[in-house]
Amino acid sequence: MGRASSATYNINYHLVWCPKYRKPILEKIEIKQFLEDQIHTIAATKGFEVLALEIQPDHLHLFISAPPFDSPTEIVKVFKGVTALRLFKKFPELRTKYWKGKLWSPSYYVGTAGHVSAETIRKYIEEHKL
Repeated sequence: MGRASSATYNINYHLVWCPKYRKPILEKIEIKQFLEDQIHTIAATKGFEVLALEIQPDHLHLFISAPPFDSPTEIVKVFKGVTALRLFKKFPELRTKYWKGKLWSPSYYVGTAGHVSAETIRKYIEEHKL
C-alpha cells in the first residue's frame, strides 16, 4: 500500500510491451540487465514500486504499484520513452535494427490488480521466467 500527500492507495498495474516487429533483442544478457536497471531507476525516480519484472527475448512484463495521479498511459510512455533513449545510447547497434528511432511497438497491455490478485500476477510473471 502506498501513500501520497493526500491519499493512501493500492493501485497495481500489470504492463506488457514488446520491441517493434517483436524482434528478440532483449535476449542479450547485457541489454536485459541494462533494461532491468533502467526500469528500477525510472520507477524509483517517479515514485513507483516494482512488484515484479520479467524480461523475455521479445517482450517484458512489469508489475508495478503507482500513485493515483499517474495514469497507465503516462506510466507506459515514461518507461518506453526513457528506456528507448537510454538503450539506443548504450547500445548504438540497436539503431541498425530500428533505423527510424522507434524501439518499442506503439501498443501495450495494461491490466489493473488489487491486493488479492497481485500475488496471482506476481506468480504468473515468476513462472514465465526463462
